[in-house]
Amino acid sequence: MSVEQGNLPALKNWLKYRHLVLISTLARTANMHTTAEQMGLSQPAVSKMLRDIEELFGFALFVRLSRKLVPSELGQVVIQHAESTLNDTQRFAHQLDTLRKGGHGNIKIGAIIAATAATIPVALVELKRQRPLLMIELVEQTSDHLLDMLENKQLDLVVARFTNTRQQQRFDFQPLAEEPFWLVCKRDHPLSAQRDIHPAELTRWPWVLYPFDTPMRQMLEQLLSQLDVAPPSNVVETTSVQTTLYLLRNSETLALLPEAIARQQVEQGLLCELSTSLATQSLRYGILTRKHQTPSSNAQELMEILLRGRSEL
Repeated sequence: MSVEQGNLPALKNWLKYRHLVLISTLARTANMHTTAEQMGLSQPAVSKMLRDIEELFGFALFVRLSRKLVPSELGQVVIQHAESTLNDTQRFAHQLDTLRKGGHGNIKIGAIIAATAATIPVALVELKRQRPLLMIELVEQTSDHLLDMLENKQLDLVVARFTNTRQQQRFDFQPLAEEPFWLVCKRDHPLSAQRDIHPAELTRWPWVLYPFDTPMRQMLEQLLSQLDVAPPSNVVETTSVQTTLYLLRNSETLALLPEAIARQQVEQGLLCELSTSLATQSLRYGILTRKHQTPSSNAQELMEILLRGRSEL
Protein backbone atom coordinates (compact mmCIF):
# COMPACT_ATOMS: atom_id res chain seq x y z
CA MET A 1 0.00 0.00 0.00
CA SER A 2 1.36 3.45 -0.84
CA VAL A 3 0.59 6.72 0.85
CA GLU A 4 -0.85 8.62 -2.09
CA GLN A 5 -3.04 11.68 -1.72
CA GLY A 6 -6.20 9.54 -1.57
CA ASN A 7 -4.79 7.40 1.26
CA LEU A 8 -3.78 10.23 3.60
CA PRO A 9 -7.05 10.19 5.60
CA ALA A 10 -6.59 6.44 6.21
CA LEU A 11 -3.03 7.06 7.40
CA LYS A 12 -4.19 9.78 9.78
CA ASN A 13 -6.85 7.55 11.29
CA TRP A 14 -4.76 4.38 11.49
CA LEU A 15 -1.41 5.62 12.84
CA LYS A 16 -1.79 5.31 16.61
CA TYR A 17 0.18 6.48 19.62
CA ARG A 18 1.78 3.05 20.13
CA HIS A 19 3.01 3.13 16.53
CA LEU A 20 4.71 6.47 17.19
CA VAL A 21 6.31 5.00 20.34
CA LEU A 22 7.56 2.03 18.31
CA ILE A 23 9.06 4.24 15.61
CA SER A 24 10.76 6.50 18.17
CA THR A 25 12.08 3.59 20.24
CA LEU A 26 13.47 1.77 17.21
CA ALA A 27 15.20 4.96 16.11
CA ARG A 28 16.79 5.30 19.55
CA THR A 29 17.81 1.66 20.10
CA ALA A 30 18.40 0.56 16.47
CA ASN A 31 17.52 -2.92 17.70
CA MET A 32 14.33 -5.02 17.56
CA HIS A 33 15.09 -7.04 20.69
CA THR A 34 15.85 -4.00 22.85
CA THR A 35 12.76 -2.21 21.55
CA ALA A 36 10.60 -5.23 22.40
CA GLU A 37 11.98 -5.27 25.96
CA GLN A 38 11.42 -1.55 26.49
CA MET A 39 7.86 -1.70 25.15
CA GLY A 40 6.97 -4.91 27.00
CA LEU A 41 6.23 -6.78 23.78
CA SER A 42 7.59 -9.89 22.09
CA GLN A 43 10.07 -9.42 19.29
CA PRO A 44 7.70 -11.05 16.73
CA ALA A 45 5.01 -8.55 17.77
CA VAL A 46 7.42 -5.64 17.23
CA SER A 47 8.46 -7.02 13.83
CA LYS A 48 4.82 -7.40 12.74
CA MET A 49 3.88 -3.93 13.94
CA LEU A 50 6.78 -2.41 12.00
CA ARG A 51 5.84 -4.35 8.86
CA ASP A 52 2.24 -3.11 9.17
CA ILE A 53 3.42 0.49 9.54
CA GLU A 54 5.78 0.24 6.58
CA GLU A 55 3.04 -1.34 4.46
CA LEU A 56 0.77 1.56 5.33
CA PHE A 57 3.41 4.11 4.32
CA GLY A 58 4.48 2.16 1.26
CA PHE A 59 8.20 2.37 2.02
CA ALA A 60 10.73 1.02 4.52
CA LEU A 61 11.32 3.19 7.57
CA PHE A 62 14.53 1.33 8.47
CA VAL A 63 17.25 -0.44 6.52
CA ARG A 64 17.90 -3.86 8.09
CA LEU A 65 21.61 -4.42 8.60
CA SER A 66 23.22 -7.45 10.25
CA ARG A 67 23.35 -5.97 13.76
CA LYS A 68 21.23 -2.84 13.71
CA LEU A 69 18.46 -0.87 12.06
CA VAL A 70 19.35 2.35 10.21
CA PRO A 71 16.64 4.91 9.33
CA SER A 72 15.96 5.30 5.62
CA GLU A 73 15.85 8.78 4.11
CA LEU A 74 12.05 8.89 4.24
CA GLY A 75 12.13 7.08 7.56
CA GLN A 76 14.02 9.99 9.11
CA VAL A 77 11.11 12.30 8.24
CA VAL A 78 8.64 9.91 9.88
CA ILE A 79 10.88 9.53 12.95
CA GLN A 80 11.07 13.31 13.36
CA HIS A 81 7.25 13.53 13.17
CA ALA A 82 6.86 10.69 15.69
CA GLU A 83 9.25 12.26 18.20
CA SER A 84 7.71 15.71 17.79
CA THR A 85 4.20 14.32 18.37
CA LEU A 86 5.29 12.30 21.41
CA ASN A 87 7.02 15.34 22.93
CA ASP A 88 3.87 17.38 22.34
CA THR A 89 1.72 14.74 24.05
CA GLN A 90 4.05 14.35 27.02
CA ARG A 91 4.22 18.11 27.56
CA PHE A 92 0.42 18.34 27.38
CA ALA A 93 -0.01 15.50 29.90
CA HIS A 94 2.50 17.06 32.30
CA GLN A 95 0.89 20.48 32.04
CA LEU A 96 -2.59 19.06 32.55
CA ASP A 97 -1.45 17.11 35.62
CA THR A 98 0.21 20.21 37.09
CA LEU A 99 -2.92 22.30 36.55
CA ARG A 100 -5.11 19.56 38.04
CA LYS A 101 -3.00 19.64 41.21
CA GLY A 102 -3.40 23.41 41.53
CA GLY A 103 -0.22 24.52 39.78
CA HIS A 104 0.21 27.03 36.99
CA GLY A 105 1.49 24.67 34.31
CA ASN A 106 5.05 24.49 33.10
CA ILE A 107 7.43 26.03 30.58
CA LYS A 108 10.64 24.64 29.11
CA ILE A 109 13.13 27.23 27.88
CA GLY A 110 16.40 26.95 26.00
CA ALA A 111 19.09 29.62 26.10
CA ILE A 112 22.66 30.23 25.01
CA ILE A 113 25.32 31.16 27.54
CA ALA A 114 25.27 34.83 26.54
CA ALA A 115 21.59 34.98 27.57
CA THR A 116 21.88 32.92 30.76
CA ALA A 117 24.57 35.30 32.04
CA ALA A 118 22.07 38.10 32.62
CA THR A 119 19.00 38.33 30.39
CA ILE A 120 17.32 35.05 31.32
CA PRO A 121 17.86 35.17 35.13
CA VAL A 122 16.41 38.68 35.34
CA ALA A 123 13.36 37.63 33.34
CA LEU A 124 12.83 34.44 35.36
CA VAL A 125 12.81 36.37 38.63
CA GLU A 126 9.99 38.52 37.27
CA LEU A 127 8.12 35.54 35.81
CA LYS A 128 8.26 33.64 39.12
CA ARG A 129 7.07 36.77 40.94
CA GLN A 130 3.99 36.82 38.72
CA ARG A 131 3.47 33.05 38.59
CA PRO A 132 5.10 31.50 41.68
CA LEU A 133 3.69 28.00 41.08
CA LEU A 134 4.86 27.84 37.48
CA MET A 135 7.28 24.96 36.83
CA ILE A 136 10.26 26.28 34.83
CA GLU A 137 12.93 24.16 33.17
CA LEU A 138 15.95 25.89 31.62
CA VAL A 139 18.28 24.16 29.14
CA GLU A 140 21.61 25.84 28.40
CA GLN A 141 23.10 24.81 25.06
CA THR A 142 24.48 26.12 21.78
CA SER A 143 22.11 27.68 19.25
CA ASP A 144 22.19 24.76 16.81
CA HIS A 145 21.19 22.21 19.48
CA LEU A 146 18.51 24.50 20.92
CA LEU A 147 16.89 25.07 17.52
CA ASP A 148 16.81 21.33 16.87
CA MET A 149 15.06 20.87 20.22
CA LEU A 150 12.65 23.71 19.45
CA GLU A 151 11.75 22.20 16.08
CA ASN A 152 11.09 18.82 17.73
CA LYS A 153 8.85 20.52 20.33
CA GLN A 154 11.17 19.70 23.21
CA LEU A 155 11.26 23.40 24.11
CA ASP A 156 8.56 26.09 24.23
CA LEU A 157 10.89 28.87 23.17
CA VAL A 158 14.60 29.58 22.98
CA VAL A 159 16.80 32.63 23.38
CA ALA A 160 19.55 32.08 20.85
CA ARG A 161 20.84 32.94 17.37
CA PHE A 162 20.19 31.66 13.87
CA THR A 163 23.03 29.41 12.72
CA ASN A 164 21.97 29.19 9.07
CA THR A 165 19.57 31.02 6.74
CA ARG A 166 17.24 28.00 6.33
CA GLN A 167 16.20 28.34 9.97
CA GLN A 168 14.57 31.69 9.19
CA GLN A 169 11.87 29.80 7.29
CA ARG A 170 11.00 27.66 10.34
CA PHE A 171 11.26 30.09 13.27
CA ASP A 172 10.11 33.59 14.18
CA PHE A 173 12.79 35.85 15.68
CA GLN A 174 12.46 38.85 17.99
CA PRO A 175 15.83 40.50 18.75
CA LEU A 176 16.84 41.12 22.35
CA ALA A 177 20.47 42.21 22.43
CA GLU A 178 23.77 42.60 20.62
CA GLU A 179 26.31 40.61 22.63
CA PRO A 180 29.98 41.74 22.44
CA PHE A 181 32.82 39.32 23.14
CA TRP A 182 36.05 39.78 25.06
CA LEU A 183 39.28 37.91 24.40
CA VAL A 184 40.57 36.86 27.82
CA CYS A 185 43.35 34.93 29.57
CA LYS A 186 44.60 34.48 33.12
CA ARG A 187 46.03 37.50 34.93
CA ASP A 188 49.69 36.42 34.73
CA HIS A 189 49.61 35.19 31.13
CA PRO A 190 52.72 36.25 29.12
CA LEU A 191 50.42 38.20 26.75
CA SER A 192 48.58 40.08 29.50
CA ALA A 193 51.09 42.99 29.61
CA GLN A 194 51.35 43.40 25.83
CA ARG A 195 49.43 45.93 23.75
CA ASP A 196 47.93 45.62 20.25
CA ILE A 197 48.80 41.95 19.97
CA HIS A 198 48.77 40.75 16.35
CA PRO A 199 46.26 37.96 15.65
CA ALA A 200 49.05 35.71 14.32
CA GLU A 201 50.65 35.82 17.78
CA LEU A 202 47.35 34.93 19.44
CA THR A 203 46.90 31.74 17.44
CA ARG A 204 50.23 30.36 18.62
CA TRP A 205 48.74 29.85 22.08
CA PRO A 206 46.26 27.17 23.18
CA TRP A 207 42.59 28.09 22.86
CA VAL A 208 39.28 26.86 24.23
CA LEU A 209 36.60 27.33 21.60
CA TYR A 210 32.95 26.67 20.91
CA PRO A 211 32.25 23.88 18.37
CA PHE A 212 32.70 24.83 14.72
CA ASP A 213 28.98 24.99 13.88
CA THR A 214 28.30 27.79 16.38
CA PRO A 215 28.05 31.50 15.40
CA MET A 216 30.85 32.57 17.78
CA ARG A 217 33.29 30.05 16.31
CA GLN A 218 32.30 30.90 12.75
CA MET A 219 32.84 34.59 13.47
CA LEU A 220 36.37 33.94 14.77
CA GLU A 221 37.29 31.68 11.85
CA GLN A 222 36.01 34.29 9.38
CA LEU A 223 37.97 37.11 11.02
CA LEU A 224 41.20 35.12 10.98
CA SER A 225 40.64 34.10 7.36
CA GLN A 226 40.15 37.74 6.33
CA LEU A 227 43.49 38.55 8.01
CA ASP A 228 45.14 35.56 6.30
CA VAL A 229 45.96 34.09 9.73
CA ALA A 230 45.78 30.35 10.30
CA PRO A 231 43.36 29.32 13.06
CA PRO A 232 44.82 27.98 16.33
CA SER A 233 45.85 24.33 16.19
CA ASN A 234 46.06 23.68 19.95
CA VAL A 235 42.33 23.68 20.74
CA VAL A 236 39.83 22.32 23.25
CA GLU A 237 36.22 22.49 22.00
CA THR A 238 33.49 22.77 24.62
CA THR A 239 30.24 24.57 25.41
CA SER A 240 30.86 24.27 29.16
CA VAL A 241 31.39 27.62 30.89
CA GLN A 242 32.89 25.98 33.98
CA THR A 243 35.41 23.99 31.93
CA THR A 244 36.33 27.07 29.92
CA LEU A 245 36.89 29.17 33.05
CA TYR A 246 38.96 26.43 34.68
CA LEU A 247 41.22 26.13 31.63
CA LEU A 248 41.61 29.91 31.47
CA ARG A 249 42.56 30.23 35.12
CA ASN A 250 44.88 27.23 35.27
CA SER A 251 46.72 27.28 31.94
CA GLU A 252 47.93 29.65 29.25
CA THR A 253 44.71 29.15 27.30
CA LEU A 254 42.92 31.99 25.48
CA ALA A 255 39.17 32.22 24.89
CA LEU A 256 36.43 34.48 23.60
CA LEU A 257 33.71 34.93 26.22
CA PRO A 258 30.42 36.85 26.12
CA GLU A 259 30.93 40.26 27.70
CA ALA A 260 28.53 39.57 30.59
CA ILE A 261 30.63 36.60 31.72
CA ALA A 262 34.05 38.07 30.88
CA ARG A 263 33.42 41.39 32.64
CA GLN A 264 32.52 39.64 35.90
CA GLN A 265 35.70 37.54 35.78
CA VAL A 266 37.88 40.54 34.96
CA GLU A 267 36.34 42.72 37.69
CA GLN A 268 36.96 39.94 40.23
CA GLY A 269 40.62 39.87 39.20
CA LEU A 270 40.42 36.30 37.91
CA LEU A 271 40.99 37.00 34.22
CA CYS A 272 42.50 39.69 32.02
CA GLU A 273 41.15 41.18 28.80
CA LEU A 274 43.76 41.11 26.05
CA SER A 275 44.65 44.14 23.94
CA THR A 276 44.60 43.03 20.31
CA SER A 277 43.94 44.24 16.80
CA LEU A 278 41.58 41.27 16.32
CA ALA A 279 38.30 43.20 16.24
CA THR A 280 35.54 40.76 17.18
CA GLN A 281 31.97 41.56 16.22
CA SER A 282 28.87 41.66 18.38
CA LEU A 283 26.37 38.89 17.63
CA ARG A 284 22.63 39.45 17.93
CA TYR A 285 20.50 37.01 19.88
CA GLY A 286 16.79 36.98 20.53
CA ILE A 287 13.60 35.01 21.13
CA LEU A 288 12.94 32.18 18.69
CA THR A 289 9.60 30.38 18.41
CA ARG A 290 8.09 27.96 15.90
CA LYS A 291 6.40 29.64 12.93
CA HIS A 292 2.62 29.31 12.53
CA GLN A 293 2.21 28.10 16.12
CA THR A 294 0.94 30.27 18.95
CA PRO A 295 3.14 29.93 22.08
CA SER A 296 1.50 28.91 25.36
CA SER A 297 0.28 31.62 27.72
CA ASN A 298 3.29 30.99 29.98
CA ALA A 299 5.68 31.33 27.05
CA GLN A 300 3.95 34.53 25.93
CA GLU A 301 4.28 35.98 29.43
CA LEU A 302 8.01 35.26 29.46
CA MET A 303 8.38 36.76 25.98
CA GLU A 304 6.67 39.96 27.11
CA ILE A 305 9.00 40.21 30.12
CA LEU A 306 12.07 39.67 27.94
CA LEU A 307 10.96 42.25 25.39
CA ARG A 308 10.14 44.82 28.10
CA GLY A 309 13.58 44.32 29.56
CA ARG A 310 15.48 44.94 26.31
CA SER A 311 16.24 48.57 27.09
CA GLU A 312 17.07 47.81 30.71
CA LEU A 313 19.83 45.20 30.10
